[in-house]
Amino acid sequence: MKFEETYLNDNILDALYDMRFEEMTPVQEKCIPEILDGHDLIGVAQTGTGKTAAYLLPIISMLDDGGFPKDAINCIIMAPTRELAQQIDQAMQGFGYYLEGVSSVAVYGGNDGSRFDQEMRGLKMGADVIIATPGRLLSHIRMGHVDLSRLSFFVLDEADRMLDMGFSDDILQIAKLLPKDHQTIMFSATMPEKIQQLARTLLYNPKEVKIAVSKPAEKIQQSAYLCYEPQKLHIIRYLFKTGELQRVIIFSGKKDKVKEITRELQRMHINCAAMHSDLSQQERDEVMYRFKAGMVDVLVATDIVARGIDIDDILMVINYDVPRDAEDYVHRIGRTARAQRDGVAITFVSDNDMRYFSDIERFLEKDILKNPLPEGLGEAPEYKPMAPRKTTRGRGGRHQGGKGSGNKKHGGNRRQGRKGKKEKKEKKQE
Repeated sequence: MKFEETYLNDNILDALYDMRFEEMTPVQEKCIPEILDGHDLIGVAQTGTGKTAAYLLPIISMLDDGGFPKDAINCIIMAPTRELAQQIDQAMQGFGYYLEGVSSVAVYGGNDGSRFDQEMRGLKMGADVIIATPGRLLSHIRMGHVDLSRLSFFVLDEADRMLDMGFSDDILQIAKLLPKDHQTIMFSATMPEKIQQLARTLLYNPKEVKIAVSKPAEKIQQSAYLCYEPQKLHIIRYLFKTGELQRVIIFSGKKDKVKEITRELQRMHINCAAMHSDLSQQERDEVMYRFKAGMVDVLVATDIVARGIDIDDILMVINYDVPRDAEDYVHRIGRTARAQRDGVAITFVSDNDMRYFSDIERFLEKDILKNPLPEGLGEAPEYKPMAPRKTTRGRGGRHQGGKGSGNKKHGGNRRQGRKGKKEKKEKKQE
């Protein structure tokens, strides 16, 4: 389906034409009409599916059409990290090239005082779109820089990551300040119970859009060690003693385990660094910079970096524990075998995690190779695949009426009308 077949306005379509965007991705095709129709929406989609455009295009199109207060904040887009906030801000600049009456400001931590002052001025002037990390936005709210009483759109991007990073209370505090008649849009890569609970709290009769999680790249050599919990660190020692391992990410779901693994690798004189929610934004930026630059060989991390980090040369991913959702497993091991490279993914499966691992194998429709334990570690637990777990889906509350169809067929040749826009752009650049 083409963008021109929706009710996105001419200014948005002209920017998309300049950017050579014609066909919508599946998540855009399903979400844009629903958002234009005024529905609350929850979208389950991975990074790289075009989800940013799926919510940003209809929102800024409606803002450009008018009918919203000029001196108020009309839209808040929440992002878990500064990096994602910057990416959304860049997309806003591109999609909004022809929007002369729609302003935006990005608000995120890890900056100096002059940046904070710039954010404060933008907030007090009533920028239409605020792209923010939760902690930074709350700081401005507490200092009286933000009035959300006339807000129309509230967007949570990568909501599951925000909850994993401990932002649940921050989100709920911000949500309490919003008017009752706003439209809420939530995107998450996974749909665990805590996300369903948040959706039940914030969304009203939402439309659900779920884009199937793609399978891992065929170039990833997947295997597992069946083990008891005390044997895991011994397997780590074995893996790093038997090979010169570089460009490795070790994932654990608990920050205490991340710290423990890092201490063990440091005792082995492995060049490693830890990444978890106890670090400040500046410290996380420093760790990521050193790892990307090759100054650190092994990154030990919670799921903070499982999605959205663009590093193409990761050779191995080790899951110290089994992710609770198949989607999380795909996100974790998807950090390797990128850009036509090969990769290795190893998962430690304890006796308590076998149910989750069998869910993953069922999702992948394949049996993952089970490695024998290294000599001297004793016996491994017997692998007993189990029946799939049952999951539940939350339901929305009150009905929120739509505004008609978000789809349309344009008549005539729209590209003919873009010549004037192109000339306008050239004049603007001069």
